Amino acid sequence: MGWTIGVDVGGTFTDLFAVNEGTGDIRLWKRPSTPENPARAIASGVQELAAEHGIPLQEVSRLAHGTTVATNALLQRRGRPVALITTRGFRDLVEIGRQTRPHIYDLQRDYPAPLVPRHRRLEVAERINGAGGVHTALDMEEVDAAIAQIREMKVDSVAVCFLFAFLNPVHERRVAERIREVAPEIQVSVSSEVQPEFREYERFTTTIINAYLQPVLGSYMASLQTDLAAILPRASIGINQSSGGLMTVARAKSFPVRTALSGPAAGVVGALHVAATLNRGNVITIDVGGTSADVALIKDGKVNVSYGRDVDGFPIRLPMVDIHTIGAGGGSIAWFEKDGLLKMGPQSAGARPGPACYGQGGTAATLSDANLVLGRLSPSLLDGAMKLDVALAREAIDVIAKPMGKSVEETAIGMIAISVANMVRAIRELSVERGHDPREFALMPFGGAGPMHAHDIAVALGMKEMIVPQSPGLVCAQGLVIAEIKETFTGTAKTVIGESMPDSLREVVTDLKARANAWATSEGVSTSDLYHDLNFDMRYVGQNYELSVPISSGRMASLGALPDAASLKELFFKAHDVAYSFHDASAKVELLNLRLTVRAKVGSKMDVPLRAASMATLRAVAERSVYFTSSRAVTAPVYKREHLAAGTRIDGPAIIDQIDTTIPIFPGERASVHPSGNLIVEVKA
Repeated sequence: MGWTIGVDVGGTFTDLFAVNEGTGDIRLWKRPSTPENPARAIASGVQELAAEHGIPLQEVSRLAHGTTVATNALLQRRGRPVALITTRGFRDLVEIGRQTRPHIYDLQRDYPAPLVPRHRRLEVAERINGAGGVHTALDMEEVDAAIAQIREMKVDSVAVCFLFAFLNPVHERRVAERIREVAPEIQVSVSSEVQPEFREYERFTTTIINAYLQPVLGSYMASLQTDLAAILPRASIGINQSSGGLMTVARAKSFPVRTALSGPAAGVVGALHVAATLNRGNVITIDVGGTSADVALIKDGKVNVSYGRDVDGFPIRLPMVDIHTIGAGGGSIAWFEKDGLLKMGPQSAGARPGPACYGQGGTAATLSDANLVLGRLSPSLLDGAMKLDVALAREAIDVIAKPMGKSVEETAIGMIAISVANMVRAIRELSVERGHDPREFALMPFGGAGPMHAHDIAVALGMKEMIVPQSPGLVCAQGLVIAEIKETFTGTAKTVIGESMPDSLREVVTDLKARANAWATSEGVSTSDLYHDLNFDMRYVGQNYELSVPISSGRMASLGALPDAASLKELFFKAHDVAYSFHDASAKVELLNLRLTVRAKVGSKMDVPLRAASMATLRAVAERSVYFTSSRAVTAPVYKREHLAAGTRIDGPAIIDQIDTTIPIFPGERASVHPSGNLIVEVKA
């Protein structure tokens, strides 16, 4: 067995987590990101990791990658020009949308402009009806004329979106074939392949975004493959999806929209593994990196997957791990609003120039600077490879402090309090506003900045326990190592559930299973190794939105008999009770979509082994003056995380330093080391 490497590229750091599949040995590395070309940081990081830990590069068999390239291209509008071919009379559908305001109380705020301007939205004569039949035949002369216009526009990609193509994709496929035949230089996204579901607006926007991102991610993937082929000659490459599973580079090139939450989804996979190791079913995670904070909720050992989200104002209708993201990270910049109030983020100093304390030319005061001057952040990161400048941090914060008549320390505490309030608000949206009491959950902070703010978050929410993973700053990279290869197949069967199950439903399930088996064969996965999750999208007749109802789960071979009509309704009533606290047993229930998610393990699910204690008796390696509260600084002992053996207990006040983060243990709290190496902290208000 060779080595598997997980690589997570963040806004500030690129994290690498390597596992020897034969021995279970773990090797970690962290380096600054290269935003102008993320592939360069990956290639350099892999070589540095191998050199530091003696890993033979020819023994690396797999590299799993979480990428933000597609997300950043969408947020920063750096995609390539795209055209649209659609049904005659419907080119303005992407602009009309749902005719709802993005913010109901803001009359001035509008949705973002479509990614395809009107002059690049072309219509052709064709029509599939609501039953999937051909109402109007496809006019190929108009198709050829549209392709000629598109070639004159000098676009890089085109989206093909026809009405009811999710029921019958024959017209879309013919247009795609013709484009590839006469204009092979243009990339094509077809709605019946990208998102074969009803709701034309969401299907159109998802496909257009996919086309918009195809050239960008395709270029990045080509660069990454070239760079890695030279140093990892035997390694296969997997790209993480927003649903928390891996796909091949080829599928990532075809469906870049699936990587919208690639990195954060990997963090949830890693957190699920840590929670299972500790037998904790209910956990709220917060991943605080250099740019953003990502919140997720694990209930009964599972994380919710949503099938419709907005990314920067654009609806994307694809399976995504339910994550709430805000602009609150270590690089978040302090600034004054017009009303004179101090704000934190969402602007970030990023990797370059980074926070002022990095000494790379940054002058704005950031959250990392605040933690540094308060002693909560170690002045020496990456095991001494990266030194932080306290004087520069104080100088930056002093610019903010003087107008308020505050000291540097008071201002730093205020900066942290504002950021924590933003993080708490994000957690409340995902928990309290959905009927979950945070006090019944453990808090799992990770990311380089997560543990430094966990105490304040937990106290604000009344949480009693924190779980700090063994490598908090690399949980996303760890999640990539243990992620499964995954694919979701969708079928439409819009029908009212009566006294018996319609035969058409069984036909759709049979088709989904056949498609899943064909996919497994193409990926080189044995069907005997497949697991499945079957969900139905259901709602009451007349409701606007549906609920995802779990139907069956387990080995693929067990997918067969469906519940009868009465049992299916009961499953829906149960889901409706959870979502809305009531159900109406007399109302008509309809089924809309069927979703079959199949997955297979591609590597060993390794537990991180706890390193043996390097000292017979635990001793502090240093002391540090730390502001745990606003009143005064206290002298706290500093311990190294690698010196902690299973069963070790540390009473606060104390500081635990490690390569990827700093963990403050507040006065009155106790941290205990679990045999798995994870840290359990008893929170005291």
